[in-house]
Amino acid sequence: MLEELLRLRRDTRHFTSEEVPEEVLQKAIHAGHMAPSVGLTDATRYYVVRSVKIKEAIKALFDEYNLKASAQINLVEKKEKYDSLKLEAIIDAPIGLVVCYDRSVLNDFTIGTIASNETLKFSAVCAIQNIWLSLTEHGYSMGWVSILNYYRFKKILNLPDEIEPLGYFCVGKAATDYGKQPMLQQVAWKNKEPKPSITEIDHLQDERFDLPKPQNKIGKDITLLSKLKAVIDNKTKPLGALGTLEQLALQIGTIFGTVTPKLTKPHIVVFAADHGIAQHGVSAYPQDVTRQMVNNFLEGGAAINVFCRQNNLQLLVVDAGVNYDFAPNENLINFKIGKGTQSFLNAAAMSASEMELCITKGELVIRKLFSEGCNTVGFGEMGIGNTSSAAILMNLLTGIPLDQCVGRGTGLNDEQLRKKQFTLGEAVNNYKGDGSDKSYMGWFGGFEILQIAGAMLEAQRLNMLILVDGFISTVAFLCAYKIDENVKNNTIFCHQSDESGHLLLLNFLKVKPLINLKMRLGEGSGCAVAFPLIKSAIAFLNEMASFENADVDNKSI
Repeated sequence: MLEELLRLRRDTRHFTSEEVPEEVLQKAIHAGHMAPSVGLTDATRYYVVRSVKIKEAIKALFDEYNLKASAQINLVEKKEKYDSLKLEAIIDAPIGLVVCYDRSVLNDFTIGTIASNETLKFSAVCAIQNIWLSLTEHGYSMGWVSILNYYRFKKILNLPDEIEPLGYFCVGKAATDYGKQPMLQQVAWKNKEPKPSITEIDHLQDERFDLPKPQNKIGKDITLLSKLKAVIDNKTKPLGALGTLEQLALQIGTIFGTVTPKLTKPHIVVFAADHGIAQHGVSAYPQDVTRQMVNNFLEGGAAINVFCRQNNLQLLVVDAGVNYDFAPNENLINFKIGKGTQSFLNAAAMSASEMELCITKGELVIRKLFSEGCNTVGFGEMGIGNTSSAAILMNLLTGIPLDQCVGRGTGLNDEQLRKKQFTLGEAVNNYKGDGSDKSYMGWFGGFEILQIAGAMLEAQRLNMLILVDGFISTVAFLCAYKIDENVKNNTIFCHQSDESGHLLLLNFLKVKPLINLKMRLGEGSGCAVAFPLIKSAIAFLNEMASFENADVDNKSI
């Protein structure tokens, strides 16, 4: 009987208007309730939609994102097949079912959730399968609608912040059996293999990731600093008249080892990853926004894309640990450590080996750019929840009180900010490491933050110019600085973020940012906006006339 139900179960996309008996629906939902649940969390939640207005709003949201999905298909044949799929079920099906999980249960220790943030979601998926099989047994079916913006989807349904939907499910009597096969198979979109893929693993894999570091063979003239000062002071201007630009020129010339420095193939690299702590409501946005914004970067629509185009900067995106599998893209490096860190509320965000792997992966990003001729790199980040990780790292690595390190992040209101402060305070209280800097980094860090730290360390070893963005990137620099203080010599801090803890951190590091435009976007945007100032410093050093060349009497100035 069970095998027959499994064969009959279909992802239905076309329904009749026949009503679903209440008894059938209740039995199906009860079947979902009996599904396996990690640690007996009982976190799965069910919402039933019968309202035509709500269905129409969901359908409009689906149509918008379905068009986006269609536009990403390049092959004409595939695009025609995709557009031929029957996707009108949202309105036709008599019942809409939304299956969610309640992430607030993670606020208390639950066995089975420490190893993975995803186990609550897995439990809800088990419930979905049970519901599907129960409906199939009674002659009904479901269709899974997942092409949605989940932030807006939650707004339509007025779901609480802690409730995360897995999708919208159309429930009813199937109008078409598609020849007793999945519709995707019927239209030749893709055929499922007749047998499952099974591989036996019979040996241990060596988990070490130990690559030799390149030797820095770039030498520096011991008189270079005095030469640079002489060249700068001999330009046709009063001493020090170009202020910060003169300091920049001196620093950049020292880094590159020449009185005529040039920026070659400058890049902004955005490292992206998800954070388990985001499950505890510390951000104004859901975790899925990380994935959405990475796609925005790759499509060229984000602020950093605009500023990079404006200033002829190349943009590279690194997937350090986003909870999504991206399609191959020439502008995306897949260095995923995992699909987001673990929640550090009750346990470490990552293992010590994962932390070291982050450093190594960051180094590899820079080695690749350096081998292609790049000598200047700016660092940006994307990751819902990463201001929480950064705030705790700042607190523990500097000794600045936690409440002064925690800010509004993506725009929390007062109540949400208090919740964030309380949650992070509890996380610090629950810390069980050895109190070393690296232990703090692994326990509370993010995959993107530590990959940036590793990248900065490698950029310094290769005598590259390092551009630091805002709060998160400066915390990543702090991690690198705790490992090797020499990284500061190569670094320009591009702007002061409007995130409350950033100025305190800049003061701790005894550095001054180039600009303060009250920005708090991240993405490397501050690096890109400040980049013309860096170019100006190099331009005056290389192109401005000296007193001798211009026949100007420097004693009269």
